[in-house]
Amino acid sequence: MVRDPPAAGRDVSGTSAGAPFILTAALPPDMASWATDLRREHFPPERNHLDAHVTLFHMLPPSCEGELRDLLAATVKEFAAPAARLDGVMSLGRGTALKLTSPAMIDLRERIAGHFHGLLTPQDEHNPRLHVTIQNKVEPREAKALQATLGPLIEARDFVFPAFELHIYRGGPWEFVKRWPFRGNTRA
Repeated sequence: MVRDPPAAGRDVSGTSAGAPFILTAALPPDMASWATDLRREHFPPERNHLDAHVTLFHMLPPSCEGELRDLLAATVKEFAAPAARLDGVMSLGRGTALKLTSPAMIDLRERIAGHFHGLLTPQDEHNPRLHVTIQNKVEPREAKALQATLGPLIEARDFVFPAFELHIYRGGPWEFVKRWPFRGNTRA
């Protein structure tokens, strides 16, 4: 579960039991806390089961768990934390998100997608627009109002994604599996 990850060092292995994996890019702690606060304030409470996150893949098949773990371990060993930028707010139609850009993270995501070509869902076959959802499944006018209010308040800032995080999706809150911090020297 995203809100209550296992104790440091604990690795939930082989526990998906047929449930798909979700791969996210971790936010720096200060940014994650701030974005989670925005999410708690603006996300419909009955639907808000997660902390702020940046989804890279929505449904990786459980059959690729070992291969995925190996690939993530090798990737973070080779590559440094990808540079990123918070660019402001973006519309999700019926919601609002923090707009992020990171060519380096998109490149790493493309490598992972290429590795699992043929196993991805249509949603995961294309590159995402990187973002942190802070409001979703509201009336469009409510979303536009929040975007008008928050837009001038959100200051652009540079940051790095410190890690990949893997989760299991079982229909509600996500179950945290493992975190892979970037520690390489190569820039993506």
